Amino acid sequence: MKLNLDAESSPQATRPKKKHGRKNSHLKPSKSHAEKQNSDELHLEQEAPTADEAPLQQHLDSASLSDSKEDVSDEFKDLKLSKARESGSADEQDHVNTGSPDNLDQENEDDNPIRDQVDEESDSSEDEVAPRNTIGDVPLEWYRDEKHIGYDISGKKILKKEREDKLQSFLASADDSKSWRKLYDEYNDEVIELSKEEVKQLRRLLKGKAPHADFDPYAPYVDWFKWDDAKHPLSNAPEPKRRFIRSKWEAKKVVQLVRAIRNGHIKFDKPKEEQRFYHLWGDDSSSTEKTAHLSYIPAPKPKFPGHDESYNPSLEYIPTQEEINSYQLMYDEDRPKFIPRRFTSMRSVPAYDNALKDAFERCLDLYLCPRVRKKRINIDPESLKPKLPSRKDLRPYPTTCYLEFRGHKDAVMSISTEANGQWIASGSLDGTVRIWEVETGRCLKVWELGEAVKYVAWNPLPELPILAAAVGVDVLLLNTGFGDGEVQAKVKELLHIDALPATDNSDKTPIATWLQDDKVEGIRLRHFKTVSSVEWHRKGDYLSTVMPAGESRGVVIHQLSRKLTQKIPFKLHGLPVSSIFHPTRSIFFVSTKKNVRVYDLLKQKLMKKLETGLREVSSIAVHPAGDNVIVGSREGKVCWFDMDLSSQPYKILSCHPKDVTNVAFHRSYPLFASCSDDCTAYVFHGMVYSDLTQNPLIRPLEILRGHKATNGRGVMDCKFHPRQPWLFTAGADSVIKLYCH
Repeated sequence: MKLNLDAESSPQATRPKKKHGRKNSHLKPSKSHAEKQNSDELHLEQEAPTADEAPLQQHLDSASLSDSKEDVSDEFKDLKLSKARESGSADEQDHVNTGSPDNLDQENEDDNPIRDQVDEESDSSEDEVAPRNTIGDVPLEWYRDEKHIGYDISGKKILKKEREDKLQSFLASADDSKSWRKLYDEYNDEVIELSKEEVKQLRRLLKGKAPHADFDPYAPYVDWFKWDDAKHPLSNAPEPKRRFIRSKWEAKKVVQLVRAIRNGHIKFDKPKEEQRFYHLWGDDSSSTEKTAHLSYIPAPKPKFPGHDESYNPSLEYIPTQEEINSYQLMYDEDRPKFIPRRFTSMRSVPAYDNALKDAFERCLDLYLCPRVRKKRINIDPESLKPKLPSRKDLRPYPTTCYLEFRGHKDAVMSISTEANGQWIASGSLDGTVRIWEVETGRCLKVWELGEAVKYVAWNPLPELPILAAAVGVDVLLLNTGFGDGEVQAKVKELLHIDALPATDNSDKTPIATWLQDDKVEGIRLRHFKTVSSVEWHRKGDYLSTVMPAGESRGVVIHQLSRKLTQKIPFKLHGLPVSSIFHPTRSIFFVSTKKNVRVYDLLKQKLMKKLETGLREVSSIAVHPAGDNVIVGSREGKVCWFDMDLSSQPYKILSCHPKDVTNVAFHRSYPLFASCSDDCTAYVFHGMVYSDLTQNPLIRPLEILRGHKATNGRGVMDCKFHPRQPWLFTAGADSVIKLYCH
């Protein structure tokens, strides 16, 4: 297909001529025979363009549209051009008429400077090149993996141009001296070459200047105000006197500044004095020029030669032949690099063999060895210790053994104090339960049970003097006999069973059976497994028992008033070790060998799981406020948990070298204790503040000794007096000790 582009090659061929003396609205374009023929030929040949000629056809359409939308300014310029043509010479007109249309257009463009100036200054759409891609406001990323980019006006795909490889484009740019001017236009899919004028404009923009060189940023000021009738100023008021008198407020300010300088409140920087002397052999790191850069680290200086490297060293530096032979058996790292020798004079000293090697290694160390600046701070180790209050300020606390309770024939496994602190009960492996008077140490009552007693627990209510003792698979509820007649009547009523109560489980083997025991004048709770511990509820009507071999029924809660037994409605994850009730709320703590789980008995759900991180938990105690828990372990550690803070231990105290057998809190004093098989009991100060932002204060106070080890066991149990800062300890040596302040 052939296209005649003469109609588009020059703007004069398509621009219509205007006649002088008529309005712009009545101007009619006049075409010559050649122009009509070219336009008809172009119209006929553009009827069926192919896919390859679609972009060119689009460009021609845009050019024809731009010619049809000429404004009045273009018509006015054409009038000027027509006048300029008529003023030409006759010879030039003959030459133009006899020439071809192409020569005519070219001569008009070359010989008409007014036309060139008009074309440069025109802002018409003829100078703008229509974009090749017509994809609209669409990201080019959508066409990244496609072979085409956009569509033409007829709806056909516009294929992408084949781009050269990076290697070929690099070789082509190396041969092309103008490659730095070329840019790739992704939108139009073509390579654009910047002209010299465009490069100059870019350079001026990068320097922060105006893009056009003829722009004057310092143009003279044009005063637009008319001063013809303005003969007088805006105000003819005379100058005030205060403008000619020194300000008194400034004088007061100067006086204040002078006084401040004299009193030393305002200090001026003293001029820096240049250092006249400097340390010749000092370290280079002290120079301010090199230390200004943070990355500079001075190289270590080489070691100076000593006496052994002298040409005539002392005899003690010269090794013997045996020592020289022993050097050969050493590793290269341990072998000395220089062996001293003696010479009679400097002239007889030979050259150093490793001089070049040592210099080369020194250079390698200087630029290859990584150097790191280490800031050493001299800190007193005592300042790193936490500031704890003095032990004298934390009194009273138990320090010395005041009384011993002797009477058991075997190890005392458990002790328990009465609610008022007047009596103390103990259970031993000799099969007896004894009640002692605290102040005198005499034994008041003894129960011969015939089997080892593992645990004893006194009812927390003073009006119910009932003692619970764990003996094998039975839990005995004993009447201690204290109190007046009314109290004893109430106790006997509670410890009497009229009929066998029904249990809530449907298993063949019941969890526990309530039996009347006339021998001990109490109740015998018979379980299906061995009971290890017993704990009372704060109201005195409920008690919990723990059976480590009971699996899912290992923890059981009994109600004394109704003679009922029920297992806890929670799943036990592991073997239970101990259980305890919350001192103020309906919360139940169950400790296994690894963790401690906190349950809400009313809502019957798990509240929190305390991660001990210990090998095996041995005992647990709850603070009287109920927000802090201490846990003892078989590895000699005691963990303090702040339940409001985290499920992880707040403090871990590694105090005992052997197993911790029991831990206990004091009811009123900020004290807690732990006892171990190492025959010691540790007393700590544990203050819990009401302010939640302040952490508990834990301070070791005293180590209580006095028990003797028997069969590898030491102190088996410890309990605080409910009202006094006293501590009771039960040992494997069948002795109970009372420590007082």
